[in-house]
Amino acid sequence: MNPQAAQHYLRTRVLTATPEQLQLMLYDGALRFGQQARIAIQAKNYALSYNLIMRVEGIITEMNGSMKRDVAPELCGKLSALYNYAYRKLIEANIHHKVDALDEAMQVLKYQRETWVLLMNELTRQKAQAAAARLDIPAPHAAMEASISMHG
Repeated sequence: MNPQAAQHYLRTRVLTATPEQLQLMLYDGALRFGQQARIAIQAKNYALSYNLIMRVEGIITEMNGSMKRDVAPELCGKLSALYNYAYRKLIEANIHHKVDALDEAMQVLKYQRETWVLLMNELTRQKAQAAAARLDIPAPHAAMEASISMHG
């Protein structure tokens, strides 16, 4: 795919994504840039690793700043603490070119991404149950979902 087409595809994907999908895209981007930064540090390409880590830091800053603290202040406080920890590890990785510090930050983001996917799946299940109730049809259950996922 040529760069212009890829840019158009990404723009369309972002503009049509749900807030939940946008959050997942942020996690995916941070993890991708983190992996690229790891390779750059190992190759001693510190200018590139600096730029890539700065991109991860920017994503974390965006996620930290966009939380709805008025909706769930305790949860947001805990999540903010995790983001701040990862951010500090990224700074350490950037200053000292430490792969282990970068890996720690990436582990936090990987865990958060996995948790986010679980939450998205649960939200989808709840929406399906609500739609089924409105249509007066049986709600999906675990066995049905397992058979669908095995075939799809």
